[in-house]
Amino acid sequence: MVKQILHKHGEENLKAQKVINMAVGSISKIPGMVLEKRYCPEIIQQIDSVIGLLKSARAELLRGHLDSCLSERLKNDKEGTIKELLKIYNIK
Repeated sequence: MVKQILHKHGEENLKAQKVINMAVGSISKIPGMVLEKRYCPEIIQQIDSVIGLLKSARAELLRGHLDSCLSERLKNDKEGTIKELLKIYNIK
């Protein structure tokens, strides 16, 4: 398990939060679309929109992590930091 560390990313976190909020709004519409028996491609497009928003938020958070946290983490715990990056990138 990765140790939880509180830190400031600044602008990247604000952008990510906005995008995550948009994703939450978009995903909350999907169950209603299914219940309303909306046209399948419309539902799929909504799902794809959520996926795109979450990928964008992930990129913003990763950018902030690499810009502000990585160098300090490497100094203090190189092995743990490398394991963390491998996990983020799904590399075993």
